[in-house]
Amino acid sequence: MTTRQRKIGSGFGATSTTGDVLRGIDLGGRLAIVTGGASGLGLETTRALAEAGAHVVALARRPEAAEEALKGIDGVEVGELDLADLDSVRGFAERFLASGRAVNLMVNNAGVMACPLTRVGPGWEAQFATNHLGHYALVNLLWPAIADGAARVVSLSSNGHQLSGIRWPDVHFTGGYDKWQAYGQAKTANALFAVHLDALGGDAGVRAFSVHPGVVATSLARHIPREEMIANGWMDEEGAIDLSAFKTLEQGAATQVWAATSPALAGMGGLYCEDCDVAPPAPADGLLTEGVREHACDPDQAARLWALSAGLTGVDAFA
Repeated sequence: MTTRQRKIGSGFGATSTTGDVLRGIDLGGRLAIVTGGASGLGLETTRALAEAGAHVVALARRPEAAEEALKGIDGVEVGELDLADLDSVRGFAERFLASGRAVNLMVNNAGVMACPLTRVGPGWEAQFATNHLGHYALVNLLWPAIADGAARVVSLSSNGHQLSGIRWPDVHFTGGYDKWQAYGQAKTANALFAVHLDALGGDAGVRAFSVHPGVVATSLARHIPREEMIANGWMDEEGAIDLSAFKTLEQGAATQVWAATSPALAGMGGLYCEDCDVAPPAPADGLLTEGVREHACDPDQAARLWALSAGLTGVDAFA
C-alpha cells in the first residue's frame, strides 16, 4: 500500500508544548468542541485553544465538576455528553445544532483505557463504544455544523493501535475479553475514522487527523492495577510515579492542538500524527514503537469500519 505517512519537518517535536505550537496563531472567532474537555489532556487542550482566542465547548459527563475544573478560563462553555450513551450524544447534538453555530475545530479527546469488561448500550464493548462509536455518532450528528465551519476534526488515537487491528468477526469481544486488545482495537478505530471522514468530508473543506499524544500520566490509567504499573516501570514499589518516563500535559496535548490548528497541514488530511508531526510508517518488528501500522491507515478498512459503525449506531450523515 502506498503511504502518505511521512514527516513534514514541522519544526516541533516530542518536547514541544501547546504554547509552542500555538505561538503566533490567533483563533479569535473560531469555535472548538473538545470531548473530555475538563480533565487531563482535554483540559489542557481547552485551556490552550481558549487562550489562543477560540470559544471552546468543553464536553463532559459531569457538567458540575467540569465547571469547577474550568473555572477561571475565559471563553469556555460546558456541555453534557456521555459518549457511551447514544441518547446523550443525540441530545447534545440537537441542542448544539439548535444554536445555529458552526464548528471550526473538533477534538475527539475523551476515552477509556484497559478497563474491565463492561457492556454499554445494546451490549457493546465499552472501549470500542466509548472511544469510537460515540465519537463516530457525535461527528455525524453534528455534520451540518462541522461542514458549515469547514472544520478540522482531530481524533485521539494512540500507539496502542499497534496492539490490535479491527477484530472483524467479534468487535465486541463476545468470545473472550482482553483489555489491551480491546484498547488497541479502539485506537485503531480512531485512526481509521479519521481516514474515512477525511475522504468523505473533502468537498465541504473538512479535514480529519488522528494523533498519538505520547505517554502522559493522567487519570486514563485509573483501571490499571498497581502491580501492572510497577511491572511497566511507570511506578516504583513505594507507589511513586517516575515522571521522567512521561510527557507533561502541555507536551501531551501539543500534538492534538497542532493537528487542529497548524497551517503546515493545510491541504492535508487522513493522517496519523505524533510528536507534532506526521508520523512515519511503524517498523515491521517491535511493539508500541514510533509510527503507524498499515492496518490503522488502510482506506479499505476505514470504509469497512464506517459501514459497520453506521449499521451499529443507525447514524450516517453521508448515506
